[in-house]
Amino acid sequence: MNPAVIAHLVLIVAIFFALQISAAVLVYFERKIAARIQQRLGPYRVGPHGVLQPLADIVKLMFKEELRPKAADTWLFYLAPILSATAAFAAFAVVPFGSETTLFGLLDQPIRLQVADVNVALLVVFAITSMGVYGIVLAGWSSNSKYSLLGGLRSAAQMISYELSYALALAAVLVLANSLSLREIVEHQAGHWLGVIPKWYVFLTPVGFIVYMIAGVAETNRAPFDFPEAEQELVAGYHTEYSSMSFALFFLAEYVNMVTVSAVAVSLFLGGWFDPFGLTPEWLGWVWFLVKVSALLFFYIWMRWTLPRYRYDQLMAFGWKVLLPVATVNLLAVAGLVVWWG
Repeated sequence: MNPAVIAHLVLIVAIFFALQISAAVLVYFERKIAARIQQRLGPYRVGPHGVLQPLADIVKLMFKEELRPKAADTWLFYLAPILSATAAFAAFAVVPFGSETTLFGLLDQPIRLQVADVNVALLVVFAITSMGVYGIVLAGWSSNSKYSLLGGLRSAAQMISYELSYALALAAVLVLANSLSLREIVEHQAGHWLGVIPKWYVFLTPVGFIVYMIAGVAETNRAPFDFPEAEQELVAGYHTEYSSMSFALFFLAEYVNMVTVSAVAVSLFLGGWFDPFGLTPEWLGWVWFLVKVSALLFFYIWMRWTLPRYRYDQLMAFGWKVLLPVATVNLLAVAGLVVWWG
């Protein structure tokens, strides 16, 4: 078999397991960061400084009994978490996280650090992330529980409300780069202005970056927009009736979606794998990519444990009356500047 094909298959498997491991790592760091914010210790009994706590959680979930409400729709009940997890993993497939490499000379021809390099990657990300809400809606409906149903309906309404702003933020970058390929968008951000300022799109459209991050938080149902699972009024929302590995799949999908949203933000606005200082060899770009993604994930966690949840009417009003007009004006301003300056 062609060595490049083998290397690509190894890359796919490595990314798949890396995304799973990232969910466990994020759970640990979320608990530690939350504890630090609240002046607690967080997990520290299982392993040194509690590093094995995520593994203990996984073992616990694996051995818990799989429960299903008697009146639930069996097929859809078990299909929902699979659909959510599949969409979360598939969306990351088009994200580039490094330049071409020959793996230290082991390959005759370089391969790209990306599962699938498609020329319409932005549309693929938008389409697949939109599919994730179907898993949540199906979970809410098939459980035959009023709490789960309300959580599913909230998720659908929230997705529709914030997806428009999300798309307009993506469109602003599309206008700047004149490309739908994430790799080409990243390559357009190489170099510096005046030898100092990185050519990142966040400096050309900072409002678009802010809109994207706010809409991304809402799309992943994270605080302060976690209404589909608001425990104060919906017990646990759409996954109230789930247990064992079915619940674990929803848990996994949420954290993988966080990674995907952050990775796409790095590619669109923060120069992808490029070093902001221009001092690191390009083959080490994946390290810078991980650093930038980690910074955005820390922001995700920090915001959850700092900001209170909105009321549901405030959520909808903010999405339609504030975020959407701001995203529209930002797109028009970016388009006008591109036309003016070419």
